[in-house]
Amino acid sequence: MNIIYGLAFFILVCSQYSLAARLAHTKVDFVGLSELNEGQQIKVKSWINHGIDATQKTLGPLIQKNVPIYLKPQYFAFEAVPWAEVIRGEQDGVELQFSRYASLKQLKNDWTLYHELAHLYHPLLNYEDFWLSEGLATFLQNQIMKDSGIITYDNMMMRLRAGLERGQSNTYRLSHLQDARLASVSSNMWQLKAQQRVYWSGVAFFLEAQYQLKLQQAKYKTITELIQAYQACCKVSEQQSGRQFLTELDKLSKTAVFNNLYLKYKNRTNFPKLKQKHFNAM
Repeated sequence: MNIIYGLAFFILVCSQYSLAARLAHTKVDFVGLSELNEGQQIKVKSWINHGIDATQKTLGPLIQKNVPIYLKPQYFAFEAVPWAEVIRGEQDGVELQFSRYASLKQLKNDWTLYHELAHLYHPLLNYEDFWLSEGLATFLQNQIMKDSGIITYDNMMMRLRAGLERGQSNTYRLSHLQDARLASVSSNMWQLKAQQRVYWSGVAFFLEAQYQLKLQQAKYKTITELIQAYQACCKVSEQQSGRQFLTELDKLSKTAVFNNLYLKYKNRTNFPKLKQKHFNAM
């Protein structure tokens, strides 16, 4: 009799989990799919659905149930996904320029889709705080790719270190600027060709923040856990300042980690110098 009750309980739990999984499922609205032939459509659908599943595995279900994906297939491209961006609106979406001839494996192994989907978990930030939004998405894309088995932990760490080195080199190249503060450089990122400094200064910020969360035994000890909680309760549709966004993260973590680091980072003119302890917190 106990076995029967145990089996019934197991079936009930599994059915509830299955129901929760279905309710949390995100519907993709493909725009431009008809430009592809049948085989390419199957490949692209598989790629996008894999990307969303991988992202939600790390960051939890998206609050918005529909995600518009604007497809821009390219006949000539030197890489699988040469360009992508988030399209903000009533339903935030992603525009993807991609090679129509790239294989499914090449598309899945490309970082771009995971980066753009990670942006859907935070609000649009002001130009001067782009280092935060781009740093966060870059930080998260590596976590997503690691968690889904696309890259190993060692490969993730190698990518992070290599990116930080590029950020440091780019910062040195821009050191002649009259206003070399990170907030100012972020506002003029494209004109200054400062993407490496902007993106990787932001990654360094979140590496430092995760170390501090663990050191202080915060309620959420990783950035991925914290962003999952933030997106579930507090994400807003309107544009925000970085300070407003980080204040919500501090409230959720019950710390002052993010605002303290923000004051340290936004006006800095040099590149952050991380220590091994920061990498060990990953």
